[in-house]
Amino acid sequence: MKRIAGLFLISLFAGAITLVAYKLFFEKDNYKWVSSNQEAPLISTSGLATSAKGAGINEVDFTLAAEKTVNAVVHVKNLSLSKGPSTLSDFFYGFERQQTPQIGTGSGVIISPDGYIVTNNHVIAKSQQLEVTLNNNRSYEAEIIGTDSDSDIALIKIDVDEPLPYLAFGDSDNTRIGEWVLAVGNPFNLTSTVTAGIVSAKARSLGRNQSFIQTDAAVNPGNSGGALVNTNGDLIGINTAITSQTGSYVGYAFAVPSNIARKVVEDIMEFGDVQKGLLGISAANVNSQQAIEMGLNEIEGVYVSQVTEDSGAKEADLREGDIIKQIDNINISKFSELTGYLSSKRPGDVVKVVIDRDGKRLTKNVTLKKQQTVFLPMTGFMVKNLTKEDRKTFGVSKGVKIVDVPEGYGRYDLIDKVIVEVDGNEINDIDDAKEHFGQISKYGRTSFTMINKDGEKERLILQ
Repeated sequence: MKRIAGLFLISLFAGAITLVAYKLFFEKDNYKWVSSNQEAPLISTSGLATSAKGAGINEVDFTLAAEKTVNAVVHVKNLSLSKGPSTLSDFFYGFERQQTPQIGTGSGVIISPDGYIVTNNHVIAKSQQLEVTLNNNRSYEAEIIGTDSDSDIALIKIDVDEPLPYLAFGDSDNTRIGEWVLAVGNPFNLTSTVTAGIVSAKARSLGRNQSFIQTDAAVNPGNSGGALVNTNGDLIGINTAITSQTGSYVGYAFAVPSNIARKVVEDIMEFGDVQKGLLGISAANVNSQQAIEMGLNEIEGVYVSQVTEDSGAKEADLREGDIIKQIDNINISKFSELTGYLSSKRPGDVVKVVIDRDGKRLTKNVTLKKQQTVFLPMTGFMVKNLTKEDRKTFGVSKGVKIVDVPEGYGRYDLIDKVIVEVDGNEINDIDDAKEHFGQISKYGRTSFTMINKDGEKERLILQ
């Protein structure tokens, strides 16, 4: 027994010596101290908690912005009436289908304590009655103040007895890709829903002259007209659209930038309609085969393919072939960035345009002008204001020139004639034309007085 105990002690002692030797001579330190005057390592690691969304998520507080926003976002119900599709038997036997009510829902954002609300035009379109429900479940009937289908923005109002919580417009031009945002609305009638995401892209075009903020915050049917806010709770966009083959959110959502929405609202409140300031140029489609062959699709900027007569661009000596690189010190790399910025401007505003002409940088001060062409309701005519050459050619000082008509009017040979009067109302410009054509009844008859290029008056009566 004593012999066994002695062998155990000798083995234990030998193991201890081996362990000490390994620690002293073979094992390397897996850390080191870095003094304050030592060079910084090539790669540094943040000590902040991170997530799949990005570094520093735990430093972002969404609660204040959410609390501020949910009380300023409302639920909008649109009641409209529909007869349904007509059939041949309805026509021959005089059947009249009964109107059935349809209810559409969306969201809106209170922008003033006295009840002004901004929403999407498509949320309130064709409404017979609008109902707005606040976050505290109080409901009000709303009236439409004005709409703009181009930007898909509408302004409505409710009458209230006490000040309402509201959101202030932020500066959407200052939003940054990767910035955290919240989308607040009423998807699938789930009121006061808040989702978070980041700004995925700016100046995103969806196939028309529009410029959207793209975000990955979850947006679904019913969110339209709701708020997109930054972490300060500032309104930086109005949620408008998603791209999806199913109709539900799949990762991409789009909002009208707040600078555009604010300008539309201010125009409606001050002028009754939207004042569009136009530069007066057409841009080449960089995706066309011709643009690819010319190398235009590799250009960073907007290639001017045409300059409109009597426009601010023409007066400032912009020319076909110029490449717009900046506007008011904002870099322009694509057409949607240009149109997005100009959508926040009015006629009479002066913008500083930097162009590339044959490799030289030139700066032009361009005065924006009013829209020169409009689509007239009821008739489908496209008309424009008269140029100096038109006034001389037709021998008139007022009127609007027809530049396009629907196919059914082809036999009347109307294009390039000047409308000077409709139903006894004098037409001076496109503003007059929009007003008086908007009053035409589809059940009566309409009389036009026009001038042809020979200076002769023509009268057309449409039933």
